[in-house]
Amino acid sequence: MYQALYRKYRPRRFEDVVGQEHITETLRRQVELGRTGHAYIFVGTRGTGKTTCAKILSRALNCEHPVNGEPCNECDACRGINSGAIMDVIEIDAASNGTVDDIRALREAANYTPADVKKRVYILDEAHMITSAAFPALLKILEEPPEHLVFILATTNLDKIPITILSRCQHFSFRRITPEIIAGRLKYVASQEGFGLTDGAAALLARLGDGSMRDALSLLDQCLPAGTVDEDTVVRAVGIMGAEDTVKLWRAAAAHDTALALEIFDKCYRGGAEPISILRDLLSLSRDMLMARVAPEGAGSLLTGAFDARTLSELSAGVDTRKLMAACEVLQENVNSMKDSRDKRVKAELCLVRLVSELSGEYAREVRETPAMTAPVQRSGPKAATVRKAGTEASDTPLDPGEDIPFSPPWEEETASGPAMGEKREEPVAEDAHEPAPEPLPEPEREAEQIRSAAHTGGDWWGEVLKKCAESLDNTEMGPLSARDSAVPRLEDTRLTIYARNMFVQMMIDTAKIRDAVAKAAGQVLGKTVGVCVVAGTPPEDGGGGGKPELDDLAKFDGIVKFK
Repeated sequence: MYQALYRKYRPRRFEDVVGQEHITETLRRQVELGRTGHAYIFVGTRGTGKTTCAKILSRALNCEHPVNGEPCNECDACRGINSGAIMDVIEIDAASNGTVDDIRALREAANYTPADVKKRVYILDEAHMITSAAFPALLKILEEPPEHLVFILATTNLDKIPITILSRCQHFSFRRITPEIIAGRLKYVASQEGFGLTDGAAALLARLGDGSMRDALSLLDQCLPAGTVDEDTVVRAVGIMGAEDTVKLWRAAAAHDTALALEIFDKCYRGGAEPISILRDLLSLSRDMLMARVAPEGAGSLLTGAFDARTLSELSAGVDTRKLMAACEVLQENVNSMKDSRDKRVKAELCLVRLVSELSGEYAREVRETPAMTAPVQRSGPKAATVRKAGTEASDTPLDPGEDIPFSPPWEEETASGPAMGEKREEPVAEDAHEPAPEPLPEPEREAEQIRSAAHTGGDWWGEVLKKCAESLDNTEMGPLSARDSAVPRLEDTRLTIYARNMFVQMMIDTAKIRDAVAKAAGQVLGKTVGVCVVAGTPPEDGGGGGKPELDDLAKFDGIVKFK
């Protein structure tokens, strides 16, 4: 009977477990020195080796001839535990055996001494699924266990384990396995099985495994019937879009070619790729481009490895940081919501249309900043009233009954069809009507309007501050700070507040280096010491909540400066 690769190549000794050396070395030393605990809790994502290490530890504790803390896997105890013949090592699925009655039965059986080995070991998989009422029943035996008893709890959700349980266990956190380690293990398995596996295919499978060795081996198992496994084999077998198609799709979106982007999507969809996989690949590419842009020095460890550095550099050359962030936000939003969508193809196509608009700047200007609106004006009667347009004379041309008068949205710049954003639209008036002069703005509103209009124009104080900041900051750091839609400065006495468009932009700007550079430059320009803070939100005078940080509760701590 064929055995799945992840079962066939499950590690049998601590030294065979890859990517978790910080745990396996500690457990091995405990067994070697005879200083093992009575309760352990293994925490980590799926496929990282929690249950595997629990089984190895159970054999090491009962092995008749251990070697440097490792089980020999040859003695009667090791062979019996491996085959399941020895009933003193019990693996329990807590998801289906986690009630109060189940734990009471476990507690009663645990008091009996083991029949065939030295230690009775209980491995509770998915321990976070034990009911809240059953945890107290487990607590007593964990607190005062018999000499022969060892508990090993494995879980993917540590937050659901009560602190009373945690405090009585040795806690080991399993890390996500890196793609490089997974790819190396896949190459080893391929060599043992006698089939070919290209480096590109191994890297792609490792990325799809997302830190899980078991997932990567299962995907490799899925590709085996094709013989030699290469990238094309993985793409066809797993039903994803290849890196080449992902790059083509991004190029079409960046070129603002909606039709071509939808054609590439349709080709991949008909080829078997799932819509959500297509968007995930695009999100991975966008994220890699953004990481390479904002953190070029450490990008090597941050990238997924699916795309080479040259391709990322070429693709990101014509797209600024703000648009990359917008692209990531659009794709992430649609990937998260697509799981509940009935027609995933339509959802993905709409996402691509919006992505093209984001990269071209149209969506941000017309939809995100201000919702679109239409207001057709209906006219009736033998002759409609004349309408005076801004900067033009009144027209005597009659309008047909029910005719729509073109309407210019208030956010558009001033044109012959209407006033600019922020200006008051004149109502239709008769030709002989008198137009009163506009009333001046109150002093506080006029000052706020002057600050808004001068915030990002050359020659103003903020422009001078940005010029000085550019002397000490690179382009990556200056990008989100100087972009008009990303950061808006507001000066109040000696406090300079920078309002970031969202939390992502705030995270990019709110660093010690950027704050110090802005404070130094502002002090030179304004001739006074200025404190700088960065918040996410819209300034109060622009209709936002202001996002003003609450520092009253923090002022009592050292190093916290409270603005007055």
